Amino acid sequence: MASLVRQPPLLFPATARHTATVIFIHGLGDTGHGWASAVENWRRRQRLDEVKFILPHAPQIPITCNWGMKMPGWYDIHTIDGNAESLRKNEDEAGILVSQVYLHGLIQKEIDAGIPAERIIIGGFSQGGAMSIFAGLTSKVKLAGIVALSSYLVLSLKLAELVPKPQVNQDTPIFMAHGDSDQVVNMQLGKKSYELLKEMGYKPSLKIYPDMGHTACLEELDEVEAFLRERLPALGKEEKPEL
Repeated sequence: MASLVRQPPLLFPATARHTATVIFIHGLGDTGHGWASAVENWRRRQRLDEVKFILPHAPQIPITCNWGMKMPGWYDIHTIDGNAESLRKNEDEAGILVSQVYLHGLIQKEIDAGIPAERIIIGGFSQGGAMSIFAGLTSKVKLAGIVALSSYLVLSLKLAELVPKPQVNQDTPIFMAHGDSDQVVNMQLGKKSYELLKEMGYKPSLKIYPDMGHTACLEELDEVEAFLRERLPALGKEEKPEL
């Protein structure tokens, strides 16, 4: 695979003492800027002041279902018909693993900067949500949570052999959400992914939003915020030792 040109992620520093980090991954054809307004809305509410947000940008890669034209993508997609079998048959394992390494690197940079892994959440939308589940469950460090919106499980047949032993994220909460009118990633694919994760012993939850297509709605974003607050509670000011 040719060397990928990557832009540095879009960063939103914590507005108070930085004690937690959320990495949120956009979908096919988008950039990190596509989720900036959601992050800015959360920041305005001042309920996640200790959280730094990282919005990475996917590299430009040829996408088969887009007639091979280049667009921002975390891995190639051959067909977008919402069918689990056709997705499995044509999965871009090499591309998924390249993105996995990159996302694990972002997690490690936060740990190296002093943020405990248990204070880091990885999440995303559509293809980004698929990467958040995969990168989260195959992480060698225990994370605070995983968010997957309008998404699905990739490399499901190989996941068991790709997760580290012991499985440190076996009990990590996975917040999944999907619109029942999604014409891009069929809701049934999201439900099947949820059921597969449960069968594998993971801890997903799934919320279905009526009349929502392949997008996000305010109610959903409010519930994501509630999940972030629950998993990353504020720690307050750092106590300085007495002299």
